[in-house]
Amino acid sequence: MKRLWIACGILAALFAATLYNAGYLDRLTASLADQLTQAEAWAEAGNWDEAARLTEEAFRDWESHTLYLHVLLRHADTDDINSGFQEVGEFITCEESGEYSAANARLITQIRLLYEAEQLSLKNIL
Repeated sequence: MKRLWIACGILAALFAATLYNAGYLDRLTASLADQLTQAEAWAEAGNWDEAARLTEEAFRDWESHTLYLHVLLRHADTDDINSGFQEVGEFITCEESGEYSAANARLITQIRLLYEAEQLSLKNIL
């Protein structure tokens, strides 16, 4: 009987860690998406310097969580987002508004999909 309670305790701890991870990833991805959305607004207004600053800040936030992200998420997903940041940065440097908007929208979608993939839902369980 004691082993059953220990197993239940371990399962409860894993479930709590899963919920915490999903919540943390939700906050992180929402913050990054908000920063990139603001950068898009600045770029549309013609303020490329502010768009570059916000994008670089979002990239620094992303990079500061690299260990966490590489341990808990698929490497292909995190690598795609790193590439997306590089692509967006190049379009900001060249001030190519159409290409920048498309690349930024793709990057925001990739970031949001990270959370959706980790979200506790019937779709992800099955």
